[in-house]
Amino acid sequence: MAARALLRRGARVVQDAGRWRLAGTALLLMLALFVAGWDWTRPLGGAGSQREIATADAERGLYDWRAATFAPRVGQDQRVVMVVYDDQTLIATRKRSPLDRGLLARALRNLDAMGAKSIGIDILFDQPQDEDAQLIAALHGMRTPVWLGYANIGDNREQIIFEQQQYLDRFLTRARTDRVRPASIRLETDADNVARSWPRPLAGQPPLLSLAMQPSPRFTDYRGAIRFRMPLAQADGAEEPVIPSLQIDLLADSAMTAALAPMVKGRHVLIGGDIVDIDQFETPLSGRQAKSTMIGLEVHATMLTQLLDEALLPAIPGWAMWAAAALVVLTAGLTSLAELRWFWLVPALVVQAGAIVGAPLWLQARGWDTKGLPAAGWALGWVIAFAAVSAAARAVTSQQRRFAQAALGKYLPRDIAAQILGDPEKLALHGEKRPIFTLFTDLEGFTKLSHAIAPEMVAQLLNRYLDMLSDVVLAHGGTIDKFVGDAVVAFWGAPIARDDDGRKAALAAYAMWQAGETFRRDLPPGVPPIGRTRVGLHHGDAIVGNFGGEGRIQYTALGDSMNTAARLESANKALETAVLVSREAMERSGLNWWRPMGRVRLRGRATPVDLFEPAPDFPGEDRALLEQALAAFDTEDVEARAAALGQLKALADRYPEDAALANLVYRYEYIGDGEIYGLG
Repeated sequence: MAARALLRRGARVVQDAGRWRLAGTALLLMLALFVAGWDWTRPLGGAGSQREIATADAERGLYDWRAATFAPRVGQDQRVVMVVYDDQTLIATRKRSPLDRGLLARALRNLDAMGAKSIGIDILFDQPQDEDAQLIAALHGMRTPVWLGYANIGDNREQIIFEQQQYLDRFLTRARTDRVRPASIRLETDADNVARSWPRPLAGQPPLLSLAMQPSPRFTDYRGAIRFRMPLAQADGAEEPVIPSLQIDLLADSAMTAALAPMVKGRHVLIGGDIVDIDQFETPLSGRQAKSTMIGLEVHATMLTQLLDEALLPAIPGWAMWAAAALVVLTAGLTSLAELRWFWLVPALVVQAGAIVGAPLWLQARGWDTKGLPAAGWALGWVIAFAAVSAAARAVTSQQRRFAQAALGKYLPRDIAAQILGDPEKLALHGEKRPIFTLFTDLEGFTKLSHAIAPEMVAQLLNRYLDMLSDVVLAHGGTIDKFVGDAVVAFWGAPIARDDDGRKAALAAYAMWQAGETFRRDLPPGVPPIGRTRVGLHHGDAIVGNFGGEGRIQYTALGDSMNTAARLESANKALETAVLVSREAMERSGLNWWRPMGRVRLRGRATPVDLFEPAPDFPGEDRALLEQALAAFDTEDVEARAAALGQLKALADRYPEDAALANLVYRYEYIGDGEIYGLG
């Protein structure tokens, strides 16, 4: 049923939107699809391009948060060890950079003797040193596979010049053996200088250092995310580094060989620098660790452990990305098209927001590579699609509303008109019997006033007065039946009945009297004073529907309920009241501000009617006293009736300016036993 209504609404929007509005909406939906499906972290111009979508930083930031939040918590890895030289090492060897090669040669011999599984050196030998012969000799004697760092001027122009490239190539040629070979130490960063992904394989380059040390065909062309790991917290709150490290000074000391051998034997060893401001990289973990950067050596070590674990993070297929984008756009469009009430709209938005936010988190937690997932793009695409469809639907709805208002005579409140536009069957095109709340008003003395002022002023005042009262009816969800001179006829319960019709009708009755008082106070200078607005409200059955001939039809209500409301309105004059409501309407209002005004026989009706007046400022104890006194008049006890009359008089004496209360005392004082006060 709901799906059918949604399809009908969609068809009406397409039919009535017009060619240009449809074209604009289609373009916006295509934009939403692109925004929700494109990998925002990828430059628009391909590799090497600097052109990016404006919010690429937001996508990277969201990915970094996901990667750090769901990073595996592990103990210290026993398969890899880093051998580092730092600023203190360079000071001790009196060489700023590169590392003293004699020191490196001694460390390599000791590592070879300790039984290292493989050795990767993240150092470029791109300029001569006096100790080159020592290092070449040590490399030629190695039994452990050694991989020497290599870089190419073609992709490292900022770090190496032509002369350095020439020396590096000559050094590697001299050092190369069956056990010693070059490996690429190139790392890549995104536009924000954060290392997140494995570097692209380049033609003519030796294998990547981590792949050279631990070959894996599955990772040969891998360009996905680096799986960074977080250390386990110890009992004392400290954190043990995931990748252990040793100072190269210790390993160069032969006296330490026996003590350090257990930390080297059977492990992959990576040698490199931990120098301030050199080879430092930000990573997705930068905001979660004490040190904001990670040395390049540790990035290589992290990739090596990922290889050892065969942790190839599966990428989300392109078709799945675009399918998800289409689903986001479709969901946004349908949600906008449905025009849900707030109590349905809020849960729908919460569910959709939860899916948009939760899906990337779930995928990351399950081990997927979400770096290219457009998490922010989904949200932005949803907003664009929702706004595009909403704008088109609102424009069409506005047109339909204007048409409906012209066709129905502008007598329906906005929410009822909107429901009828969504389901025209709710507006009966024939008469049907329905229980409704009927309201009549009249402006006391307007007819006399109309003879005392200019016709133009009469029209101006009448239009203003009717506008004020019409606004009250529509604001309280009522249907305007007709205007008869200065009188307004309205009802609640048709064409659509709601649970709170009684309450709204009662509030409207009181508000219309208040609007009439405002109108009286604001009369233009020179206009004679005018009387009160009198209101009558009743609940009962009426025949409601469209009546008339072929030339003109009117949606109206007919029957005894209408007549009773009209009699209640006119009774106000004789009873010195402003708003009178029947018991039937009072009991269904759900309000507690009523004070009883006795029982009368209305003109033209044989059955007496219990009357009530809204009195929100009348004290509750006096209201109870009034109810008790009037109840006594329904008994046969003469003494009780006499006592009740005394109570009424005493109550009226406390409110000398309350004409309605004085009139009530008068009626009960002069009617005989068992009689009902009748209005002629």
